[in-house]
Amino acid sequence: MAISDSLTGGYKALEGNVDQTDQAVEGSGVFKLIDGNEYILMYDMYMSGTYQFTKSTDLKNFEVVDEDVYMNFHPRHGTVLPITQEETERLLQSFPSTDLPSILSVRSPKAKPINMEINKKDKEIYIPVEEGTDISNFDPQFKMFPGTKMLPAAAQDFSEAPVSYVLHTLNGKEEKYKVTVQEANNPVLKGYYADPEIIYSEKNKKYYMYPTSDGFTGWSGTYFKTFSSEDLVHWEDEGTILDLKKDVSWADRNAWAPTMVEAKIDGNYTYFYYFTAAQKIGVAYSNEPTGPFKDSGAALIDFKPDGVTGGQEIDPDVFIDPQTGTPYLYWGNGYLAVAELNPDMLSIKKETVKVLTPDDTFREGAEITYRNGTYYFLWSQDDTRSPDYRVRYAKAKSPLGPLEIPEDNLVIKRDDNLGIYGTGHNSIIQVPGNDEWYLVYHRFNRPKGITMGDAAGYNREVCIDKLTFDSNGNINETQPTLEGIDPLR
Repeated sequence: MAISDSLTGGYKALEGNVDQTDQAVEGSGVFKLIDGNEYILMYDMYMSGTYQFTKSTDLKNFEVVDEDVYMNFHPRHGTVLPITQEETERLLQSFPSTDLPSILSVRSPKAKPINMEINKKDKEIYIPVEEGTDISNFDPQFKMFPGTKMLPAAAQDFSEAPVSYVLHTLNGKEEKYKVTVQEANNPVLKGYYADPEIIYSEKNKKYYMYPTSDGFTGWSGTYFKTFSSEDLVHWEDEGTILDLKKDVSWADRNAWAPTMVEAKIDGNYTYFYYFTAAQKIGVAYSNEPTGPFKDSGAALIDFKPDGVTGGQEIDPDVFIDPQTGTPYLYWGNGYLAVAELNPDMLSIKKETVKVLTPDDTFREGAEITYRNGTYYFLWSQDDTRSPDYRVRYAKAKSPLGPLEIPEDNLVIKRDDNLGIYGTGHNSIIQVPGNDEWYLVYHRFNRPKGITMGDAAGYNREVCIDKLTFDSNGNINETQPTLEGIDPLR
């Protein structure tokens, strides 16, 4: 962006870019929204044939708002201008559309609009809402295409059965819809996030979630956030804790798949945050689980172990052996490697690097945990863009293996009946002091993900379901759910 105090000259470029993607773009356009002080910046990501829409109040800082925009065609290098309701109706009369959106979304702050389902064929609408919502007196606050309306326009009782609504369309027709409203604790975070890491902070007596910031074309996000919770259901956004472009000198792209550990050093709690950037692994540290985090200044893992020729140096997992207190770092895509960390937690003992790849189902996303004398190694199979992305596991008597793979070692997979796909890249959390465990994982956005092709792999959302074990210590397969878990009491 360039600015000037004269319309016809004297422009000076501001530092940096305002587009929110690493893809090549062209044909930018900016327009002000009619009903507020916000601006929309749009641009053509011509290599993928799609537009991206972003929003700003100061024309300097922009956030992606693609979910708020409906397009039933695919323009190139376009622009936008406002028109009146009368003009809209005249245009639609002259150029009839067979795919008018009518119902765009819902505005209720208790609803989860990105997970709303509209079935035009069967005239059914499903609206998931947050835990604790009074669905006996609930108004979805339908967001409609100009000139259409959904009645009744007031709170209704959804607690016993679906409620009948009438859609009044632009062409004067009336269509009857059945609207269902249900509590759905999955996904647990608002928006697109993936590769979730979770810890319980002994210092603050809270849970903290550390995901990949998702929703960026081609996994091009450049910052990390964290969220806190006391019950694993209600999560508070604690903001950005590490921004590659501002806080990291050795990489400024592809902020992926972090892992976190709380450690006591010299009697004080310190938080060590291992993260992927530019297909390398770095480490940052802080005195608080919410930061600010200071980067160590160099990549920690930027090499392949001996004998490994393929794959990527991504997806770290940190694990402190509860038996010995020894810290380990695991990593790898296409292979699984491990190394012992030095006592400072900021460097590895390179002579301890060992390859532990369990079998040919291993792709990425290792997660190591310990229960009742057994070490559990979990990993993701397939590609994160695949509906069949899933989690498998192995057991061991040591954090360094050897790994024993049960005959039936599936942890979680897709559920076509529920429209849940791409379940993988998990972490595990134990409720302190209890043999109560939960699986934290990501899935495709529901319901749109399965229709998005490869883009489903970077439009993911975080879910939590219960993890259980049988009497022999084997992991029972987890059923992915819409309702999720109840809040911890």
